[in-house]
Amino acid sequence: MPDVASDTPASILLIDDHPLLRQGIKQLVEMEGDMVVAGEASNASDGIQLATELEPDLILMDLNMPEVSGIDALKKLRELNVSSRIVMFTVSDQEDDVVAALRAGADGYLLKDMEPEDMIAQLRQAALGKMVISDRLTTLLAEALRSNKPQQASRPDFDSLTPREKDILRLIAEGLSNKMIGRKLDISDGTVKVHVKHLLKKLSLRSRVEVAVWAVEEGLHKG
Repeated sequence: MPDVASDTPASILLIDDHPLLRQGIKQLVEMEGDMVVAGEASNASDGIQLATELEPDLILMDLNMPEVSGIDALKKLRELNVSSRIVMFTVSDQEDDVVAALRAGADGYLLKDMEPEDMIAQLRQAALGKMVISDRLTTLLAEALRSNKPQQASRPDFDSLTPREKDILRLIAEGLSNKMIGRKLDISDGTVKVHVKHLLKKLSLRSRVEVAVWAVEEGLHKG
C-alpha cells in the first residue's frame, strides 16, 4: 500500500452499484481533510480497472453486485497484486459472507447500517493499514473460529512461540499489516511474513484473521 503521509490525503475508490450510497459516502469523506475519493465505479469490472489505474490507498467495495460479486472482484484484485487496502462494505452480517471475504484477502468488513462518524473513523484506520471489522461481527467471527475446529484436541499454545513471534502476534491482533508490523519492529516485510507463517503453523491456525480473533479472545493483544 502506498504510504499515507500526514500531509497527503488518503485516496479512496468506491465500488458500489447504488449511486445514492456512493454520493453519501463521497459527501462524508469530502468533509474530512485527511481523505479524498479518488474515483468511483458502479460495478465490479469497472472497479477492477479503476483500481489498477489509480492504485488508491483504500478500496471500499460492496459485497453483492450484479454480474461480478464483491468476493470475485476481491479475488481478482489480489491476483493482480493491487496493493490497496480492500474493505468490504455491505448489508450482510452472515457468518459465511464475513469469513469468505476475510479468507479471500479483505482487509476489513463494515456494515452499511453503521453510524456515519463510526464509518469515517474505521475508514481512517483502514487507510493507515489496520484491519477493520464492525463491532457486532467480532463475536460472530469468534464463534465461527470455534465451530470450524471441533476436532482440534489441543488449544493453540502461546508459550510455544518465540519472543519475536509473540510480538508479531500481538501486533496482528491490533490489526496491523505486515508492512506496519515491519516498520514498528524495524524488520523487513519478508521477515514478518516468515514469522507469521511459523506462528500460524505452531498455533495450528489457518489465517491471520484467526490469529487476531483468538488473541483477542485470550486477552493476548494487551501484552
